[in-house]
Order: sequence, then structure tokens, then C-alpha cells
Amino acid sequence: MMAWMVWLYTAYGLLLLLELYFALRRHLPKYANTGGFTGLLARLLTGGRKTPFSPEEVARDERILQVLGSLGVPLAIAFHGGVGALFATVLAQELWHSPIYPILFLTGALLSGGALMTGIYAYFWPHKDGAWKDLSLFLGRVVLGLILFDLLLEWAEYSIPMWYGVGPEFEALWHTLFGPFWYVYWVFHILLGVAVPVGLILYGLRSQRVAPIGLAGLLVAVTFLAIRLNLVIPSLVHPKLEGLVHAYHDHRLLFTYLPTWFEWSVVVFSVVLGFTVVYLLVRILPVVEGKTLKEVG
Repeated sequence: MMAWMVWLYTAYGLLLLLELYFALRRHLPKYANTGGFTGLLARLLTGGRKTPFSPEEVARDERILQVLGSLGVPLAIAFHGGVGALFATVLAQELWHSPIYPILFLTGALLSGGALMTGIYAYFWPHKDGAWKDLSLFLGRVVLGLILFDLLLEWAEYSIPMWYGVGPEFEALWHTLFGPFWYVYWVFHILLGVAVPVGLILYGLRSQRVAPIGLAGLLVAVTFLAIRLNLVIPSLVHPKLEGLVHAYHDHRLLFTYLPTWFEWSVVVFSVVLGFTVVYLLVRILPVVEGKTLKEVG
């Protein structure tokens, strides 16, 4: 399954690069004569072309983008669901070994990605016009539906194993809900990641205001880390053999977990690196209405 993930991620990354190329290259000839890295990149990607693209060429690129986008949908479903399948195929972990995990990961990807896009579009899109408002409200409705659907799947994930109050799945889930890190689930996930965003979206839709919807999207995206923590950690901190924690003692055999400063630094570095790469690309590529960020600013 991990080998499948390598191929799926590679294929999807290449597909996104192709889509980016065909979406942007019609704007690149106007930058061919400019200096700096933007001009160099424009000349490389268009073979030194300086004449504008004709309407026929733009229409051809649009058709290519439609084909690539259609190919990307099943590919995205496959690799997001594949991450869940990577967990679900681990037979030794009873909590993960469930057919619902691929669906949970797919829905989670749609929710977190859609929420982040909603927040970014609501607050950072340069053109605050009627179309921006309509699309922001539409994205709010989409995020609201995804929150409720993901919550329904989570109810199924928790309620079925905990129905009779016995078994290894029950112990792991009970640890999630009422263990030492109960606040991760109830505060960061349910309160800040579900209840508050739902209220903000409903308020924004009723008042036709974009700011609450954007804030809700950012809240969901940031607190989604709590969902992944509650998914991975509980199954690892519960002993698979009762009494093992008392029968064998070693400093490496621990059934408690708290992220170290090094692990937090890796997370922060990964997030900052992602934002830095996106910022640099937006600075040098015409991704906003055929303009670079320098021109928009």
C-alpha cells in the first residue's frame, strides 16, 4: 500500500504541474521581456515566445485543462483514500483496521482543503466584488456540508465499536474521549473545529457576510490537526496485551505520548516551507488574473 501511495502522489504532483502550466502559459509572453527570474521563467516555459496567444490557442488550452481536471478527480480520490487504506490494512491495529478509514481520509481531505481555500479566498483575494462574495458564500455552504458529513462518519466510527463497552477499540476510543488529552478532542476538535465554525458559517450565510465564513474556514483548517492526532495516537498508546505494561519494563516501552519540541519544530518547519513555496511562486508567476503578486500589490 505504501508503494501505491508513492506512485499516486507522484502522478498527482505531475498532473498538478501540467495543469499549472496550461493555465498560466497564455499570460507568460507579456513577461518575456521583463528582467529577473519572472522573465527568465516566462522565456523558458514558452520557448522564448513574445507574441500573445490567439483565442484558438487559449480555447485549446482550456480543453486540455478540462481533460487534465477530469483525470485528476479519480486520481485525487485514489491517493487520498489510499492514505486511509494505508492505515486500514494494518491488521495489528484493531482501531485502524476498518473499511471506513479510506472514506474518512477522503472526506477529511475535502474538508480541510476546502476550508483552507475558503479562508484564503475570503481574506486574501484581491478583487472584493460581487462574484467574490457569491463564491465565498457558496464555499461556505460546501464547507458546512462537509463538516456535517465528516461528523456523521465520525459518529459511526466511534459509536459502533463503543456500543457494548468492551474490546480493544472501546478502550482506545475511550482514551480519546476521556483520557489525559481529552481536551484535544472536545476543545480543539468539537468546539473550535466543529461547533464554532458551524455557528460562524450559519451566521455568515444568514447575514450575507464573508468575514465569518472565512474565519470558520481557517479555524477548521488549523484545528484539523486534532482530528489526525485523535486518529493516530489512541491506537498506539493502548497496550495490545493486557498487563504488558506491568509485566515488562523498559524505557522504550511507553504507552503515553506527548510531542517533543523536535516534532513540533518539524511540523512548524513543514507548514512554513509550504507557505514559503506558495508565496514565492505567486510572486513570480501570474496566478491572479494574469498578474503577479508584485503587480497586484
